[in-house]
Amino acid sequence: MAKYPSRAVRGSALIWILIVLALLAGAYYFYARSAPRSAAGGGRGGLEARPAAVSAEPARLADLDVRIASLGTVTPVSTVTVRSLVDGQLQKIYFTEGQLVQAGAPLADIDARPFQVQKEQGEALLARDQALLDNARLDLDRFRTLLSQDSVAKQQVDTQEALVRQYEATVKLDQAQIDTASLQLTYAHITAPAAGRVGLRLVDTGNMIHPSDASGLAVITQLRPITVLFSIPQDALPGVQKRFKAGLPMVVEAYDRDGKTLLATGKLVTVDNQIDQSTGTVKLRAEFPNADESLFPNQFVNVQLIADQIKGATVVPTAAVQRSTSATYVYVVSAQKTVAVRPIETGPAERGVTAVTKGIAAGEQVVVDGVDKLRDGAAVDLVAPASAAGTAAIPAAGPGTRGGRGGGRRSGDGTGTPPAAPQS
Repeated sequence: MAKYPSRAVRGSALIWILIVLALLAGAYYFYARSAPRSAAGGGRGGLEARPAAVSAEPARLADLDVRIASLGTVTPVSTVTVRSLVDGQLQKIYFTEGQLVQAGAPLADIDARPFQVQKEQGEALLARDQALLDNARLDLDRFRTLLSQDSVAKQQVDTQEALVRQYEATVKLDQAQIDTASLQLTYAHITAPAAGRVGLRLVDTGNMIHPSDASGLAVITQLRPITVLFSIPQDALPGVQKRFKAGLPMVVEAYDRDGKTLLATGKLVTVDNQIDQSTGTVKLRAEFPNADESLFPNQFVNVQLIADQIKGATVVPTAAVQRSTSATYVYVVSAQKTVAVRPIETGPAERGVTAVTKGIAAGEQVVVDGVDKLRDGAAVDLVAPASAAGTAAIPAAGPGTRGGRGGGRRSGDGTGTPPAAPQS
């Protein structure tokens, strides 16, 4: 009788067959995956590389602004609460809410009749006391004549002199009361203490108003010019102080909350006299003409202080600058349309361009778009920069030149793995 393998032996053989098949399938999958990668790496796998489509721009010479970014609060030059200086009934209001007024413009009237009565009473008292004073002076002259003739006692002359001084003081008091009533009559006519925009009306006509009222009649805020209060790190203070004390103009730009729209351009006017120890910053104040009233009190803005300017700097689009854990580099396009990894040293960045202090010369083309699958020595096919999204504009050399916004990005090979750090 034939002897067949046991069930355990047959099961073991089947397992080994499955293992062999799995290994063969894995080897085929690995070969299929690695072949295109070798081709993209410049033909090192023996296959012809297909050029990668990239956009490139040349490094250029430009005047680059050194900017200090900060958050700021719009602060009016003056804010005045209009209050009455006397007690009385509000009779008439001359302003409308939101109106622009000049200093001294009429705002409201208070019932002035009580103050007019007080003035008339003071004038009557002054006339009476002035007559008494004149009579006392005449009597004093008579007594002095009699004293010279030894006809009256010296005591009577002294008493009359004291009476004259008393009436003189009374006359001064009466005049002071008249002046007080006249001043109250002036206060009954309320005028604008400063130029600016009037806010909401806080009191209606017919109400009794008092100097002690907390809310007042209205609030006037000066909008032209207006200031922005912001802070900079204490490490940046020496450079700012040097230019500020030298009288060099220091431009300050205010942007909206997103930091994209320029709202106003002004100048630095004040540097605070102490550093905030809790934050390590110092406060600065900038003034803006604000002719179009684009800045509003208590508005939060993004502030950029132009602290310095680098003349003739070599700049590249910030999108071209790549970073790894150990180096900063760019992909430089050669005349043979291949790319080479070039380590660089960067300086300040401004609006989409970055200054390169070492590693790149003006005129060399750097890849700004399409770096994701590049490797050192890879062949490339250049496309127009306008067709590449996010290409940064490079400012030409010259005073006041600005560039577009942009940002560097970390390159990879399309699989999420960053390239190896370039060797300098």
